Amino acid sequence: MSNHEDMTHKDEKDYIAAPSPAEDVVSKPPRARVSDAALPEEETAGEKLERKRDYLEGFLQAKPEGLSPGEPGGAVYEAVIEALKDIYDPEIPVNIYDLGLIYNVEVAEEADVKVTMTLTTPHCPVAETMPNEIETRVMSLPGVRDAEVVVTWDPPWDPSKMSDEARLELGML
Repeated sequence: MSNHEDMTHKDEKDYIAAPSPAEDVVSKPPRARVSDAALPEEETAGEKLERKRDYLEGFLQAKPEGLSPGEPGGAVYEAVIEALKDIYDPEIPVNIYDLGLIYNVEVAEEADVKVTMTLTTPHCPVAETMPNEIETRVMSLPGVRDAEVVVTWDPPWDPSKMSDEARLELGML
């Protein structure tokens, strides 16, 4: 290659230089203005309230689709939880569910319910009667075929297991 050919190849660039920051390469898009928005037809305050009420009522009434009755949120599971909230510890004016004595509720496909729970202490005066009361109450619920209560001491109960409602009731908050 001759010197002249080398020069012509050197003048060709293999890159494109970025524009300087001072150059205005792309114009900025216009800012959005409230006046540009398409406004819906004017509605009265009463119409707006009614629209919101309809929406909220529908939203609050909606149940998850395809939910098994034994799953949390299902009819049988929720009935069991409500029944447990009706049983109170004889020494503490709080229900056993909010007191944190219920560790687990399982509802099998055949509507057999297993409640795993503890008591405040192993020497609790209702240690022998409370599990039977829970079994009887749960078995009386519509849709429940059988109920079993398993008492465990591991992990042991302590006040941190109580719900905020229970703590408030007992003046611990």
